[in-house]
Amino acid sequence: MTQRNWKYIAITLILVVGLQLFSRQQIMTAGGKDNASVADINSNAAVFRSPAVPNTLTFAGEPVPLQVPDVAERLDRELLVNSYLHATTLLGLKRMQRYEPEIKAILKEHDLPEDFIYLALAESLFGQVTSPAGAAGFWQLMPDTARGYGLIVNGEVDERFHVEKATLAAIKYLKSAKGRFGSWTNAAASYNRGMGGLGRALQQQGVNNYYDLYLNDETSRYMFRILALKEVLGNPQKYKFELPAGDGYQPLPTRTVKVTSTIADLPAFALQQGTNYKTLRLYNPWIKDYTLTVAQGKEFELKLPK
Repeated sequence: MTQRNWKYIAITLILVVGLQLFSRQQIMTAGGKDNASVADINSNAAVFRSPAVPNTLTFAGEPVPLQVPDVAERLDRELLVNSYLHATTLLGLKRMQRYEPEIKAILKEHDLPEDFIYLALAESLFGQVTSPAGAAGFWQLMPDTARGYGLIVNGEVDERFHVEKATLAAIKYLKSAKGRFGSWTNAAASYNRGMGGLGRALQQQGVNNYYDLYLNDETSRYMFRILALKEVLGNPQKYKFELPAGDGYQPLPTRTVKVTSTIADLPAFALQQGTNYKTLRLYNPWIKDYTLTVAQGKEFELKLPK
């Protein structure tokens, strides 16, 4: 037998002994003595149950056809995933307490159903993140898409990270998609697939409804992830999540400073304002550099701590 084989045998023996010691410790912990019964151990174990699929569910006022077997099963899958992603779900609940009031107010002001807040959660979990493909911000806008809806994206400024402006850009897209496809559900699905991609799929398959489409796995799951987030984060106690209001991330008290001329040194500017560059960036995540160039006749609004 080679030295390598002896090494594998030794490792195996160590693992077996370690598992035996761990099991003995678990028994002693559960029962308080060596001869604790299996029932004693099982009585302390967590019980995992599949959450029930709701009898009815809507998105933006449009019914989800849960009577269709594959539709119910796809929702069931995402409910399982999201109701047992405890850390992620709790993080989403914490962030919602900071951003939900602002985003819902913008959606309401522009006549977009409030359910679209769960699309943003599905995209980013309210994190200022950038995807490997280059999509960025709460709404995961691509650079060219963002520019097409009037956002500035360059080396100094990336307004995809500006909560209000990015939300307005997403609203423009979704309203345009609703006008093309006739339903908010189709509009939301096109946010993942693209208007061109969804339009081709509807035409090729001779249907007009997202739930009747055979799609790639990502888009096939997309609407159901949104629906699961609506169900779980919208009814946290139903799914055994408890987060008192004070335990979430609260809205940050701010004051607004209008900037009408170029700031050559943002760290120095921040210090003059009684804060620092780190805080300036945290309150204004759309700033990407140490300078802020302001074109003639233009202005930016900076948020600073009160």
